Amino acid sequence: MMFERFAPEARTIVVHAQEHARRLGHNYIGCEHLLLALVAADQPASAILREHGVTPQHVEEEIVRQVGLGVGSPLFGTLNRDALASIGIDLDAVRARIEESFGPEALARADQAVHRGPRPSRLHPRRAMPPGLMRHWRPRHHARRAARTAPTPAPAGLYRATGARPTGHIPFTPRAKESLANTVREAQARHDNYIGIEHLALGLIAMNSGLVRSVLSALGASAPALRAEIVDRYRQAS
Repeated sequence: MMFERFAPEARTIVVHAQEHARRLGHNYIGCEHLLLALVAADQPASAILREHGVTPQHVEEEIVRQVGLGVGSPLFGTLNRDALASIGIDLDAVRARIEESFGPEALARADQAVHRGPRPSRLHPRRAMPPGLMRHWRPRHHARRAARTAPTPAPAGLYRATGARPTGHIPFTPRAKESLANTVREAQARHDNYIGIEHLALGLIAMNSGLVRSVLSALGASAPALRAEIVDRYRQAS
């Protein structure tokens, strides 16, 4: 699997991205959450981004400005707000109209209704694990898992969505999956036998569309300049 090649600090970025998504009320992990986790890390690639104004505070402010808070955000998160505004569609007005007609947190309630119910066992897609076996298996499984992955808590952010935080599995968006595929290609191109934060950074910067490019543009950061400086700094360190 892809994540088996991730260095511990790179795995921590992915875990922190999920925590940021939950805190902001988003039931998906997008490139923007990976970027937010990355710029807060104590790593050379993260420092380069912050030196260019791509700080955790600025990134989070742009995420909230462009996507918003709350469980209903995924309905709008993959849409280009500026493009829709140019043809007279205001996503914030659409959200307000939905909540006016169906009440506050209508999108959150709809999302919870869709995803309510137990998930099938991974051991067999159509048969749940016997309760007795589950009682014995679950503590040992979680203890082993916790021992393998115990990253530091994600840094606190500026914003927190109201209401219940998304629970359970949070999927990656198609663009986030694309950025992770870029990450693997960056490591392969440099003949590295691991995937580190520098590869994650380069994979995100390589995205030609989506919220990362929009955030970088809003903050006045040049993707080519960032890429050149990250590559140069890691080349000097090697």
